[in-house]
Amino acid sequence: SSHLKMLLVPYMRRNIGLVLHRRLASSARPFPVLEDPLSSANPSLTSGCEQVEEQLAQLNKLKQLSHAGGGEKGLLVHSKKNKKLYVRERLRHILDEDADFIEIGLLAGLGLEYGDVPGSAVICGIGKIHGRYCSIIASDATQKGGAMFPVQVQKCIQFMDKTEKNLLPSLYLTDSGGAALPLQSQIFPDKRHGGRGFRNEAWFSAMGIPQVSIICGSCTAGGAYQPLMADDCIMVDGIATMFLGGPPLVKAALGEEVSAEELGGAMMHNSASGCVDYFAGTEEESFEMARDLMATVKLHPATETWEYDEPTADLNDLNVLCGNENIDRQQIYGIIARIVDGGRFREFKKMYGANLTVGYAMIEGQMIGLVANAGPLTYKDGLKGSHFIQNCQQRGLPIIFLQNSGSLPSCVANHTEMSALDLALTMKSRGSMIAALSTVTVPKITVNVGNCHGDDNYTMCGLSFDPDFILSWPGTSLTQTLNPTPVPPQPKPESKEGNKPAKKRRTLSAFNFPTGSALDLAGRSLYDDVIIPSDTRKIVSHCLRITAQKSRLVISNKEFPVFRL
Repeated sequence: SSHLKMLLVPYMRRNIGLVLHRRLASSARPFPVLEDPLSSANPSLTSGCEQVEEQLAQLNKLKQLSHAGGGEKGLLVHSKKNKKLYVRERLRHILDEDADFIEIGLLAGLGLEYGDVPGSAVICGIGKIHGRYCSIIASDATQKGGAMFPVQVQKCIQFMDKTEKNLLPSLYLTDSGGAALPLQSQIFPDKRHGGRGFRNEAWFSAMGIPQVSIICGSCTAGGAYQPLMADDCIMVDGIATMFLGGPPLVKAALGEEVSAEELGGAMMHNSASGCVDYFAGTEEESFEMARDLMATVKLHPATETWEYDEPTADLNDLNVLCGNENIDRQQIYGIIARIVDGGRFREFKKMYGANLTVGYAMIEGQMIGLVANAGPLTYKDGLKGSHFIQNCQQRGLPIIFLQNSGSLPSCVANHTEMSALDLALTMKSRGSMIAALSTVTVPKITVNVGNCHGDDNYTMCGLSFDPDFILSWPGTSLTQTLNPTPVPPQPKPESKEGNKPAKKRRTLSAFNFPTGSALDLAGRSLYDDVIIPSDTRKIVSHCLRITAQKSRLVISNKEFPVFRL
């Protein structure tokens, strides 16, 4: 028996060690911790500090301007004369207390040829009502009576795409004077213009996405369609009216004099026309009604997530890094370490491909795939990216894209120096990655951290590839093509008759953002937001929580919307 014990003791020790190892491994966090290559003492990082401070100060100033809406005069008329709450006050009443609210397109409407429309005279955002993420479109009537401008239409239609992709219950706060008449030719004709919003409401209702509207001001002409396409409509007494043509038009057409309240007030529409479902004596009462209606949306219980650790590295280092024109692959690791939980990242095919970093990580306990480039993609990078994107689809993992092409001259040089064979192979592998990206159905979130040039707009999930959210750091730029810049046309000499060449039309905007810059793209509603780099983790995690609700929503999909009276 003593001999048997001598044989069993080593075996038992090995098994006990194996059991302990497995228990420790099962409770440990997945993925190794990245080594941090960033240091605030590094001269290459601190060299652009002054430029970064200027960019962040400009960004803060522009966001304050957009928050101010119609300025002091518009705010005064809205509150004192019209006795209405400001649009942001309305949101504070409706949203859950201390709930996060992600606003989309805050900078849209700045730097436009027809003048500046801060915030596009509308707020589009996603926030929680009774614990449910809802999409909200709210008119800002402090600017030209809430008139619709082309940029507002574009912003709202793009925002509705997010609503559809993520099945978000929708709330509309309508206070609109209809289309801005001098620009109406740019508002209604096209497929993605004004009428698309009305079609979307019916389409969303047929998908089972609840549509709720509050009429809290004037709804004239095109502005009257939006609330009437909703499943449930609330109207506030005294301040809300709704008609295709107001009292002046009735007087001109029929010679009859009628008040706005008699023609289209809350009492008339609740008791006579039946166009409205709920009568609210005050704005505050209408907000409670809207909250009650959103409480009827059913959600499955939340699934368990991993406990998570915050990044150990200093997030403020990202603010310094955004001043660099060329962010190398090692610095990309530093960015990843400041976005993912605990700085943990499992890289895929690390030794294959020079300029693309892909791998798995977690953000606030949610597993994700991450794709980041450091310069133009090579042949191997394209194949690796295609493989990894398909793996994420197979596992149902959201994908975070960090666009980082580097400087435009370096991208152009790389393109021109490639041999014909290398170029052909690279185009082939990039095409494979584009095909994979085009067909995956998992959520996609894109952040431009270091410029985006040429076909990186395609391989790295630019706007054409339907990212759920697309964001940018300040100071970045975007170029669609690497072709040489065309020589500007020379002015024609003045003829003997004295005919002078036509003058270039002067823009009415107070801003002149460089073409393709982050602020230029945000002003044209092509970026959802320009964010402070140190807020990247917070905003991306918020976007992930929004996309995750889709799987929990209980909806009754049907082939037709709710038909009103």
